[in-house]
Amino acid sequence: MDEEDDPVVEEIPVYLSKTLAENLYLLQYPVKASTATFDDGQVVNSCVKPINQQIKVDYALNTASKNYDSFKGEQFAIAADGKEKDRQQKPTFRSGTMDKQSFLSSKPIEDVNRYMVCTLQDREIHATPLQGIASMRQMFSYFDKQDKRTKAEQKAEQDADADEEELKQVTVKFARTENEKVRKAREKSFNYISKLESEEPWCETFWHAKTSTAAELERQKLFCGGTGSGGASAREDPAALNVAPPEYLEMLISKEKTDRNIDSMLPSRVVCMHKLKQMALVDQIKVILKDAKVLTFQQIMDLLPDRGLAADKVLRTLPLAGVLIRGNWVVQSEIMYPEGSVSAINGVPAEQMCKARDYILYRFTQSDHLERHQLALITQLPTEEIREILCSVARLNPDRTWSLLLPSNEEFSANEQEISDRQNAFWTARADKFNEMERSTKRVRKRSGRSESKYDVKMSNG
Repeated sequence: MDEEDDPVVEEIPVYLSKTLAENLYLLQYPVKASTATFDDGQVVNSCVKPINQQIKVDYALNTASKNYDSFKGEQFAIAADGKEKDRQQKPTFRSGTMDKQSFLSSKPIEDVNRYMVCTLQDREIHATPLQGIASMRQMFSYFDKQDKRTKAEQKAEQDADADEEELKQVTVKFARTENEKVRKAREKSFNYISKLESEEPWCETFWHAKTSTAAELERQKLFCGGTGSGGASAREDPAALNVAPPEYLEMLISKEKTDRNIDSMLPSRVVCMHKLKQMALVDQIKVILKDAKVLTFQQIMDLLPDRGLAADKVLRTLPLAGVLIRGNWVVQSEIMYPEGSVSAINGVPAEQMCKARDYILYRFTQSDHLERHQLALITQLPTEEIREILCSVARLNPDRTWSLLLPSNEEFSANEQEISDRQNAFWTARADKFNEMERSTKRVRKRSGRSESKYDVKMSNG
């Protein structure tokens, strides 16, 4: 897309504030109606469990409203606390009627490192990281109290009606000695976690209304600098995001999580550019040559993640991963077919595949047009495997011959004479071995031809 078709409308600076980063929690009310709001609600009590990070908030109900059912409210209070109130226990509703509704928090998200609270003021955005997110849902503990009291009363009546105490068999159980694995599994169970949550006492807290002075002072901490309206103090702070764009991007994106998420979406044998950058130079060249098949030296330099690499360093590393064919670079056969592997079609061992591929690459140094049936005859490989090797470095011509994917790069051979001479010496050293392969094939064909002629003569005489 042309940049003129997508102009920048406005640039808004973003500042990072960490004053409340360790104490900022976001309260959500997912089950309330979309039109309901607690901004103007009166909080009569609030408490927390610091270890389990639970929050409980009690909002007052307007018992004087015409929509409030006084009779039903009294029935709820009696059901929760009973007609005869126990002085030793704290009453659920002190006024004798249901005058509040309670909300208890739960954790919808464990990892909140990617979430922030942002505020926009004076055309500037100030962001503060979150310490946690709490999902507030209404609790109906008064119903639990009613059921518990009802069961206790029924049990008391049954004990009073019993004339004699019945003898009951007692079974003694001994606790097993648990190992470390069993202990960790038990500590992760729902019953164990619920028991810990119930045993931790509630700690009462102070609730400041949003219009109070204390709340306003805390809101000012959402701005970078912590004082003033945010804009001036943030601009005067010399340490406010004073990093280069690449460093800031690395701070925002976790490398470990990014690699794991991207790798799960990519096909097999495909490496993302972010992970490629973390590899050694020789491994980077291996991956690039293996995926791109045939490349010029300039194309390799353009594909490397680090554009600032010196050409001499890359030239010294290239022979460790590739071979030079007519001025172009091709990955080594041992990298294409690692030791112990087999071909995907007919299961030919890697040793034979490497030997055949090296012969084909050698032939491309001598000629630009090769025939598949001749290569199959000399290498003694199935035609499917020969085609697989050819497709990795060559293309099929209309005359049914195969040519290298890229034309000869004589310019590179002339400019890098030393590397070119070394690669030519490499192929020259292996030429005798390849020539022996061709001679062996010719001798086999001659013996096969003589046997067939004798067989034809016998048949004609017969």
